[in-house]
Amino acid sequence: MTTGLWILGNQLTFDSDLFQLQDPDQDPDQAPDQARNQPIILIESLDYARSRPYHRQKLVLVWSAMRHFAADLRDRGYTDVTYITADDFATPLLNWIADRQITTLRLLDPTDFPFRRTIEAIALPDHVAIEWVANDLFFWSESEFIAWATGRKRLLMEDFYRHSRQRFEVLMTPASDQSGNAEPIGDRWNFDKDNRKPPKGRLNPPPPLTFAPDAITRDVMAQVAALGDALYGQLEPFGWGVTRSHALQVLDDFLTQRLPRFGPYQDAMLTDEPTLWHALLSPYLNLGLISPREVVAAIETAYRESNGSDRELPLASVEGVIRQILGWREYMRGLYLVFGEDYAQSNVFEHDLPLPDFFWDARKTDLNCLRCTLSQLEATGYAHHIQRLMILGNFALIAGINPQAIEQWFHAAFIDGYDWVMQTNVLGMGVFADGGKLASKPYAASANYINKMSDYCRGCTYDRGDRLGDNACPFNYLYWDFLDRHYDRLKSQGRMNLILAQLRKIPDIDRQRIREKARRFQAKLSQPSKPSC
Repeated sequence: MTTGLWILGNQLTFDSDLFQLQDPDQDPDQAPDQARNQPIILIESLDYARSRPYHRQKLVLVWSAMRHFAADLRDRGYTDVTYITADDFATPLLNWIADRQITTLRLLDPTDFPFRRTIEAIALPDHVAIEWVANDLFFWSESEFIAWATGRKRLLMEDFYRHSRQRFEVLMTPASDQSGNAEPIGDRWNFDKDNRKPPKGRLNPPPPLTFAPDAITRDVMAQVAALGDALYGQLEPFGWGVTRSHALQVLDDFLTQRLPRFGPYQDAMLTDEPTLWHALLSPYLNLGLISPREVVAAIETAYRESNGSDRELPLASVEGVIRQILGWREYMRGLYLVFGEDYAQSNVFEHDLPLPDFFWDARKTDLNCLRCTLSQLEATGYAHHIQRLMILGNFALIAGINPQAIEQWFHAAFIDGYDWVMQTNVLGMGVFADGGKLASKPYAASANYINKMSDYCRGCTYDRGDRLGDNACPFNYLYWDFLDRHYDRLKSQGRMNLILAQLRKIPDIDRQRIREKARRFQAKLSQPSKPSC
C-alpha cells in the first residue's frame, strides 16, 4: 500500500499535517526517512489557467512558487518528487498513480469549494482512496469556526476577533483584579479610530521590497507570455517573492520599515504611492509560504521587545495589522465555509449590469480614482483593502454591476485572490449582495469619502462637489440613486437611517434629475471585453 501526496499550488508549506505519517505502528525513528520516500506530485494545469482571464503576474507567482517549492522538497531529501505541466490535472495525476501504484491519495482540503469539486470529479481507480487532511494553514480549523458560529444570532466580526485574541493569547495582559480573565493590552480591543488618517502633505513611505526574477521565474514568465492575449495585466516588471525565504524577508521589511507607520494611514490612498506602509504579505500567506501564526507572533514579539525603547511600536499600528490577520482573514474564511456554496449566487439587489470594459483596461475610464487604482492593479496585481472596498467595490455597488461578474473579476485580477477570500469580501462586504449576512450596512459612498481619503479627486476631470451639473462626479449621483432605488430595502438596515433621512430632504425634482443622470451613465457602460469567468 502506497500513500502519495498531492501538493496544491496554494499549500506550499512544510508546516502542515499533510507531511505527518498517520500509521500509529510506525517506528518514530524511521518515520522521517519513510516520509521522504513518499511519492509527491505537483501539477501546473494550463486548462485551469485558461479558465479565467487571470492576471499574468498571478500565474507567474503561483507557478514559480510551486517550482521553487518542488526544488526545496528535493533539497530537503524528498526522493520522489514529480512536477508536471499539463493541460489538465486528471491525466498526469492518473498516470502518476498508476506508475507509483498509489492506493491512497493524500492532500490538504483546498478550502475553495469549486476546486474541491474539480478534484472530486477526477475518476480515480476503484482501489485508490482520497484522504482529505484538514486544512491547518489558518488559526481556526473549519470545525472550530463552525462550533463558534453555531447558535449565534449574528456572526459579528468584533465578537470573533475578541474571542480569537483571548483564545490565542494575542496582545493580552493578565487582569489586574481577581477575575482571572486576561485583558487587552492598552485596555482597548479596537484602535480603528486612530488608524483612519487622511493623507496630507508628503508621507514618504518606504518602497516595497522586490525581488529580481531568477532563472526559474524567467522560465515561468516565458510560459505565461506564450498563453497570449486572453490574460489580464502586465507581465513585467515582476518583483514578487516566490520562496519562503522571500516571504520571510518581506515580513522582516514590514516589521522594521513599515509597521511603525502602518496604522494611521492604512486607509489612505495616494496616486504615486500604491503600497504606502501596507505589509504586502497576503500573497505569501495565501500560498502557504508563511503562516498567519508566525506573522502574528513576529508582530507581537516586535511590539513587546520595542516597549520602552526610542523606537517603540505604536499599539494602534500593531493592533491594526493583527486585526486584519487574526480577525478579518480568519473571519472571512470561516464565513465562506459556514455560508456554503450557494453564497456565490447572492444578489439581493438584483443588479445585472455587465462589468464595464475599463475594468480590463484602465485607459478607458476618465474617472481618476478608478483609473489610478486599475492602472496600479494592471501593473502589479495589487491594490490595498480600501482601494478594493471604497473605489472598486463601491463603484460596482452603486452603479449596479452584477455581483458575480465583479467577484469573478476580483478573483482573476488580484494576486492574492481565491474563492474563499473573494466571495465573502466582495459579495458580502464590497457589494452587499448577501443583504446583510456579513456586513451591517452597504459600504456605499460618494466622492466626498474618496476626496477625504485620497488625492485622486485633484487630478480628475469631474467635479467632486457636484451631483447634478454637467460635470458632476458620477460617484455622487450614482450614490444617491442607489439609495433612492433601494430605499425600501435599505430602511430595514438600522445603520442607514441617518443617510436615508438626508435622501428624503432632497427635492423631488432633484431626485428625478439624479435618476436620469444615473440611467444615462449606466446605459453607457460597455459590454465586457474579456471572456466570462
